[in-house]
Amino acid sequence: MAYCAYNLLIHSDLLLPELAPATEHDTTLPAIVIRYGAIDRDGLPDGQPIGPFLWVNATSLWLHVPSVAHFLIREGREIVIDPAAGIDEDSLRVFLLASPIGVLLFQRGHLVLHGNAIRIGDQCLVCVGQSGVGKSTLAAGFMQRGYEAIADDVVPINAACEVVPGAPRLKLWKDVLDKLQWDSSALRRIRPHTERFNVPIVHPGPRRALPVRWVYTLERRRAEVPRIEAIYGMNRFTPLANQSYRIRFMTELALKTQHLALCGTLAGRIHLARVVRPDDAFDLEPLIDALLADIAEHP
Repeated sequence: MAYCAYNLLIHSDLLLPELAPATEHDTTLPAIVIRYGAIDRDGLPDGQPIGPFLWVNATSLWLHVPSVAHFLIREGREIVIDPAAGIDEDSLRVFLLASPIGVLLFQRGHLVLHGNAIRIGDQCLVCVGQSGVGKSTLAAGFMQRGYEAIADDVVPINAACEVVPGAPRLKLWKDVLDKLQWDSSALRRIRPHTERFNVPIVHPGPRRALPVRWVYTLERRRAEVPRIEAIYGMNRFTPLANQSYRIRFMTELALKTQHLALCGTLAGRIHLARVVRPDDAFDLEPLIDALLADIAEHP
């Protein structure tokens, strides 16, 4: 099957219902291949181990997800999947569209942030932060207000400092769906027996890369109301570097220089701020109101 995401034409042996099917127009995009194949269980013959389940060399990354699959990501052009016996396709998709696709986008020269991107006019907001801080919940809250989410979890940013549209879905837990009063009965679980669901993102028109204008680092702390603190000077660089997706992979793939250059370029073009939300409750409406007010002050 052929799909379109990340401004790529993706030919995949594994069905990827999370992605949009490719159209005739998409045949002009750069192509990558996702295929099944045998992968050496002992790592990369010409590489080096950087952990119990990771090997790298100059052009490839070997990744083992126990009880799920081995993955080999090569030259920004190909991902090979060697599934574990009896593993379901949903589980393969969950892991494929995380670290392996993030590594491939690194290899293709993108800065990849761990967060979500929301379209605001003809620009976009990127929210980054640690897992579990509420990035996807915040993106869902913006969607509920009519804004368009253009990337979830893996946020690729090209050399022009534009967010490249990713998979058109959010991954949300059942309690978040209940909080938003969204019906989960017709949604697909991201894996069997988990209470996390794929929520499709409906786009009103063609998806295109959009310039990043605002980046917010979301944190949980003791606070009565949401607080936004602008980040200035040399302090602007560190949050972007630290919130890169699977930064260890990037460093070991000899992409550190490229990564630092992209972080520096992006830092010089955006409004960057720290967003503190109360750690004892997640009241979406005041947080979104505060962000929209800050965006209005920094157009």
